[in-house]
Amino acid sequence: MENVAPEKKQKLPATGSRIRFSASLILQAEKQFYSITMPTDVLANCCYVTSRDEDRDTGFQRVLDKKRAQDIAQYIDTESGTIPGSVILSAQPEAELKLIGRGKTIEFTFTPKSFLVLDGQHRVYGFSLAETALRVPVVIYSGLTPKEEARLFIDINTKQRQVPNELLLDIKQLAEREDDREILLREVFDLFSEDKNSALLGLMSSSSRQRNKISRVTFNLAFKPALSVFSTPNPTHVYQVTNSYLSAFSDTLEGIGLEERLTSPTVFRAIMDTFPEVARIYAAQHGKAFTKARFAALLSPIAAQTNIGKFDKNSKTVKDLSALFAKSIRKDFSI
Repeated sequence: MENVAPEKKQKLPATGSRIRFSASLILQAEKQFYSITMPTDVLANCCYVTSRDEDRDTGFQRVLDKKRAQDIAQYIDTESGTIPGSVILSAQPEAELKLIGRGKTIEFTFTPKSFLVLDGQHRVYGFSLAETALRVPVVIYSGLTPKEEARLFIDINTKQRQVPNELLLDIKQLAEREDDREILLREVFDLFSEDKNSALLGLMSSSSRQRNKISRVTFNLAFKPALSVFSTPNPTHVYQVTNSYLSAFSDTLEGIGLEERLTSPTVFRAIMDTFPEVARIYAAQHGKAFTKARFAALLSPIAAQTNIGKFDKNSKTVKDLSALFAKSIRKDFSI
């Protein structure tokens, strides 16, 4: 792949003009496509997407997310970002695509609908928003029918799976791309994973989603509301307080006969969603010397007022389950 530094966008070719790029012809499974590199400003102005909202008969793309496209534009303009993945296009009749120059060059007519985007629509949208241009890899299919385009879109989006978010979070430290909150959450997660007194010891999965284990993604989502009660959070303090709370809540679930539900993403997030209110009631009654025993006393109304049927009825969403927990605690709270 040719690496070219970002540069200011140049004057675009005139609509209807013929333009050329060096190309390699590739044959796979009775289909042919061309591999080229193209300036992003040219690319953004000669292709289009069609969504199901716009065209119920032939559209198949998802709706464009402008924020995601703006993030790509910023990545190009201010972070010296590289875009190594190929944008995949299907040549349309308007392109009048031809192979010339002993099969080493493609020529096509430059129009806003020369190519349909099969994969990379947000990158293309981001290219159009960026102030600078890159030269990026592009794959162009030729001669596809609308049915073949739709099938190829399905294949790309089902058989070529995205890297799991759990793995991306796990390697952010290596890439030095963490913000302060992500650093804090990572360190707290690691304490829960490794400390011998952890209520979640053996129940954590750092780089992948596993059955009956709490992934890094679920953990981070669950702990964000919990951090709001810490004025100056540090990993050890956050771990010690929340570990006492989770140890007590684990016993509470065991009292209902639902101890195995602790690792359910919905249940775990509901438990941590309830933590700020429990912590405030705790501080009002006992100050800030947090212990498992005192958390257990505050949580005891949940076990007393909740059975499996009521739990299951409210465990469809985080909001409903955390509301059930909070209602039980408030009913028993007094000063």
